[in-house]
Amino acid sequence: MTNNPVVKFIEERKERIKANGDNEELKKTAKAFNTASNSNRYSYNFSWMGRPIIQYPQDMIAMQEIIWQLKPDLIIETGIAHGGSLIYYASLLELTGNGEVLGIDIDIRDHNRKEIESHPMFKRIKMIQGSSVDESIAEEVKNHAKGKSNVLVILDSNHTHEHVSKELSLYAPLVSIGSYIVVFDTIVEDLPENYFQEKRPWSLGNNPKTAVHDFLKINSDFIIDKEIDNKLLISVAPDGYLKRIK
Repeated sequence: MTNNPVVKFIEERKERIKANGDNEELKKTAKAFNTASNSNRYSYNFSWMGRPIIQYPQDMIAMQEIIWQLKPDLIIETGIAHGGSLIYYASLLELTGNGEVLGIDIDIRDHNRKEIESHPMFKRIKMIQGSSVDESIAEEVKNHAKGKSNVLVILDSNHTHEHVSKELSLYAPLVSIGSYIVVFDTIVEDLPENYFQEKRPWSLGNNPKTAVHDFLKINSDFIIDKEIDNKLLISVAPDGYLKRIK
């Protein structure tokens, strides 16, 4: 054991995180919260710098840790909604002093566009309207990523297996080695059957997690960062933090 207090703290934190993953009672409690909170639209409770963000605070902290560590030149996010996450990621890049966020959405509503474009963090944001799985949109994103040495990708649009699988095939190649493609709402696979009262095109067996697992069967460049899963426990993205290792 080292006497360096910083190294010691990091080592102890790793041990605590591993213990989280081995603690069945803690995982059971977290699962119960995940199940109850999703049905009550818990993620809709929060905002960032004035814009609704529709994310769990735990996932926000995980993304903050990733962004601060990587300091990416470019963050690509599919799915814009109210723009809170675009502004969140842009504000973190503002603190690093570098980088921009590119958001893609099939329907950027006028009132949301107006609020995003008038926000102080818009200086680090660009948006593209169109389907993230449209080949022409993907080509536009690819061109935007040219010359960027450190790219992070976040998938948070249509959550069907087919859609996420196509997004993974299109955008995973843009991810830098050591960076991540983060797939949100993999939690759908862990929720009870017929869980959603509202009619959704995604469901048990047809969702981002099933797409992730199929993707990993044929792509050894990425692995699930289980340390993040064990750290969070409460998350909408279990098995969704995919790190590029080669």
